[in-house]
Amino acid sequence: MRDPDAWQRPWPAPAKLNLMLRILGRRPDGYHRLQTVFQFVDHCDLIRFRPRADGHIERTSTLPGVAPESDLVVRAARLLQAVSGCRQGAAIDVAKRLPMGGGLGGGSSDAATTLVALDHLWETHLGTDALAELGLQLGADVPVFVRGQAAWGEGVGEELVPLALPEPWYLVVRPPCEVSTAAIFGDEDLTRDSPPITIDDFLSGESSNDCLAVVVRRYPEVAAAMGWLRGWGEAKLTGTGACIFAAFATREQALTAHADVPPECSAFVARGRSRSPLLERLNG
Repeated sequence: MRDPDAWQRPWPAPAKLNLMLRILGRRPDGYHRLQTVFQFVDHCDLIRFRPRADGHIERTSTLPGVAPESDLVVRAARLLQAVSGCRQGAAIDVAKRLPMGGGLGGGSSDAATTLVALDHLWETHLGTDALAELGLQLGADVPVFVRGQAAWGEGVGEELVPLALPEPWYLVVRPPCEVSTAAIFGDEDLTRDSPPITIDDFLSGESSNDCLAVVVRRYPEVAAAMGWLRGWGEAKLTGTGACIFAAFATREQALTAHADVPPECSAFVARGRSRSPLLERLNG
């Protein structure tokens, strides 16, 4: 390892926001064809890696409800080992800051950071394209986190076109519930036949989320939080939720709204990023 301190510094796994989400149809394999726009924010899980010479992969942190063997960071590390033939191991500690079941992509982001970081630390040098292909085996959102650029996404979200987007301040609010993505995509009332739009349509203001109507019907906590946030700006749902968000021109404006968040909700303020903090860590 050329950088002896590389193992010491934490690696960021940032949240993403879906600025738009349309469901165009369902594929024969049961997955849905989507159009979406991904943007990162600078609110991140932090992952530390320690080398192991015995080839063993272990998660040293505790994640309630997620067994180490099924954790995406463990699966990502083992997949990279298998494909690259690397005989090194790693102890992985994840400091979770992103809520589970919030639509922020925390698990996918953790997996992507594990692939990118260990490719660097183990010096396997697979490169971005190969790592993104590996990431798709772990989850549809993993490739966008590996590539680290805000993007227009199609397919199941893995067909990506990089975008340069404005970088406002966001207030992200987590209502007191955890939304089941499977339940939302399985709901018979979910819109599955939206006509496709273009990137220009999005840039001109078309930013609806086809999951919103089903989410607010099934989860009154999200509906209540949306009602509150609309008093501060244009409230949007990220992915299938539960998190909702609004954009602000300044950090001070976002913090003013944050101070008024209903006590039953949690929230954070973060800056939108078209380039992921993970890439800055990798190249910094």
